[in-house]
Amino acid sequence: MMKYLIVICFTICVTACSSTRTYYLKVPVISTPGTTGTDFYKAVSASKWKQRDSLAVQEILAGNIPSFLYKFVAVKSEIRDSLGNVHHAVFYASPDYLSIGTDADWARIPLTPMAAQKIADRFDCFLPTRKMVDLIYKQAVVKLEPVPMYAFRDSSVTMWQHHLIIEGLRKGRKGLIAGIKKDVVISARIRDAKPDHEAIYGWHRSNGKPIQPLYTGHINWWVDYSHGIRLIYRKIRVDGKEMDYTDVLKDPILQKLLCDEEVCDFFRYPY
Repeated sequence: MMKYLIVICFTICVTACSSTRTYYLKVPVISTPGTTGTDFYKAVSASKWKQRDSLAVQEILAGNIPSFLYKFVAVKSEIRDSLGNVHHAVFYASPDYLSIGTDADWARIPLTPMAAQKIADRFDCFLPTRKMVDLIYKQAVVKLEPVPMYAFRDSSVTMWQHHLIIEGLRKGRKGLIAGIKKDVVISARIRDAKPDHEAIYGWHRSNGKPIQPLYTGHINWWVDYSHGIRLIYRKIRVDGKEMDYTDVLKDPILQKLLCDEEVCDFFRYPY
């Protein structure tokens, strides 16, 4: 009897373990102390978007990222197809928005979609869809009310101030966070109508409603304090099988696990 119990327990363990994965950013090891969040914003305080983008990409690709961003967080999705079959997916999201600095001194950095895509490509990631942003908000463990700011929206100083305000509200709470930024997202509306624009969405209030509906009115170099870059690992677990996100979005049924738009075949921003 004990022999059969051991076999049953082993089988349960293997099944549970096979459905659970842990993914990490492949971050270069920094041999010397990196630039802090404070120092970065001091360096770009008077910079325009090109200079800020360039320095941010350089710092992030060199591995100057706080360690709490290394580990992705599992986010679940479920749909029922027209035949009544239920499909499950797990995608892996960064716990917070892309940041620069050390664990002791770091800061969130708004970026253009071009800079964000360069970083995502290097780290085997992609940018989320509108539906994924909603799922992240629903499953976040830290949800903060949006904090709008109205003056000098595209200045580095305002971006730095907004980060500090968020940290004051967060009060050290850890885990998947949402409600603090509008996400730069992928959307077929970009390819079909406005190839030199960007898509943004989100900034959910506590009632779950986003301040920003899916919007493609900004030119792709526009960045303001409210924008955030959330990296998603490109491998998705779909019905227990690992798939590339592009293959999921190409599938007429499975794409609905990640995308709620009529067309879901825009995968990345050009740069």
